[in-house]
Amino acid sequence: RTLWSKTAEKEKKAIFADSLASWYANAGVFDSSAWFSEEAASFFNTVESWKKAGNNYYQAYTFALDATKQQKLASKAQEFYNKVLGQTPQDLEVKNNLAMTYLSSNNPMQGILMLREVLAADAKNETALFNLGMLSIQSGQFDNAIERLNTLIGLNPQHIQAQLLLGVAYMQSGDKVKAKSQFEKVKDMDKDPSVQ
Repeated sequence: RTLWSKTAEKEKKAIFADSLASWYANAGVFDSSAWFSEEAASFFNTVESWKKAGNNYYQAYTFALDATKQQKLASKAQEFYNKVLGQTPQDLEVKNNLAMTYLSSNNPMQGILMLREVLAADAKNETALFNLGMLSIQSGQFDNAIERLNTLIGLNPQHIQAQLLLGVAYMQSGDKVKAKSQFEKVKDMDKDPSVQ
């Protein structure tokens, strides 16, 4: 940080900012990581630097507890992700993350429509299937959740989060037999004490 603050040369300053962004990300301080990656992206002005800044703002957004801060971080992630999609509209990872930032906005349906667009482009996109399954549970659409999560598990049987959420969907839909069986399966798959 000292080198970054004392350097007047723009390229060196951007390189230091990029390094600081990585250090902060590794330390789990995502809002600082995002800020420094934005500093670097303003100099480098490349798809890769925009994506890094967007990803760091997205990480900060997902960990923010305050609604006002969440919206601010989501807005910054959207800014960078839209730049990326302007150059590489087929980047489904970015589109998935962008969609999730809209869920805390005034227009959450925009995010859901984007996730559906991702699945229209790639019916096997695990992230979109998982996100739509999770959102279906949150909105009480348990049959939709079960369908999405079963599709995902068919593609990737080792997706432990999908396996766990499927149990939750069964439980919430009232199918206690399937829920119990699913939770037992998850316990067999992952011996982590928090999962147990």
